[in-house]
Amino acid sequence: MALPSLITPTSIPFSSPISCSYKTIPKPYLNHPSPFLSCARSLSPQPISIAAHQLVSSPSPLLRNRQAFVVHAAWTRRSKGDQTKKPNRKSWKQRTDMYMRPFMLNVFFSKRFIHAKVVHRSTSKVISVASTNAKDLRNTLPSLTDDDACRTVGQLIAERSKDADVFAITFEPKKNERIEGRLFLLLNTIKQNGIIFV
Repeated sequence: MALPSLITPTSIPFSSPISCSYKTIPKPYLNHPSPFLSCARSLSPQPISIAAHQLVSSPSPLLRNRQAFVVHAAWTRRSKGDQTKKPNRKSWKQRTDMYMRPFMLNVFFSKRFIHAKVVHRSTSKVISVASTNAKDLRNTLPSLTDDDACRTVGQLIAERSKDADVFAITFEPKKNERIEGRLFLLLNTIKQNGIIFV
């Protein structure tokens, strides 16, 4: 009895309308060239063409309304007529500044002494106080209003503020007040002792 011969792909006895073959994916469509089984009648990989106007789609009506609202809200300000009608109405900065910068330094220079204190703006609580008119400084300092007194008050304010866990304060000079002379020395001493001015 003779053994049947091996069947090869060329010796298939019937002709099928769908023939299968191995193809390699082109590199533009896939990074690694791995073979896959595809049918002759199936669609071969074709490049996908997308127009530029299809990539940038028109925004939805909800998004357009939201963008218009944002632009409109960004330009809403008090008009001059509104300011004259309601002159006592506070601005946004006046209403929020006490919460953004809560601790404020107040300095008072007298002919006889120097007084400084740090106050919590929203609750009016005094955090730290230093004055050359106090008993511990009045009898030890040779002068209560000179440059050495300013440095002493600044150092005491910085130390007592850090003891109260306050490391950032703000100072707003009065109208037509310049930061120079004794005021500059006091503020510079506070800064050198580890307090940040915001």
